[in-house]
Amino acid sequence: MKLNKIIVCLSIFLVISCTERKSSDNGATPVGRTITPERELVFLSADGTPITTIQVAVADDDNERNMGLMDVRTMPADQGMVFIFEEESPQSFWMANTPLSLDIIYVAADSSIVRIYQSTIPFSEATLPSDYPAQFVVETNAGFTLANGITEGMRIRF
Repeated sequence: MKLNKIIVCLSIFLVISCTERKSSDNGATPVGRTITPERELVFLSADGTPITTIQVAVADDDNERNMGLMDVRTMPADQGMVFIFEEESPQSFWMANTPLSLDIIYVAADSSIVRIYQSTIPFSEATLPSDYPAQFVVETNAGFTLANGITEGMRIRF
């Protein structure tokens, strides 16, 4: 009698386990990481007039900068990430392990935009150098700079 109860309990457990596994494996895209915006970043025209504003997560240490937007699968249009380096120097990013197409914006210590890469290729291992010294790098969703008229020579404020 006791053996029958054990068998019934094990059978129920197996059915529930298989059902849960099957329902969670429904072919949906994995969620991936999410970012939490911490600051507001303003893009400014050459004369200092605000053009648009986004909320940014801040990557200001080695671990955060190394993670960047890796494994982030979706990001609201008004969000991005700003990478802050201790010193201005040539920078180079790549898209390995990054499923989103991004605009990558290199910014000098004086907050002027020195280089923009538009609509980068997800998961690409090609390097995207700043070509000029940069202390900040802003990443936004692909198409952001084009849609908002952001060009090299403009500035940011955060």
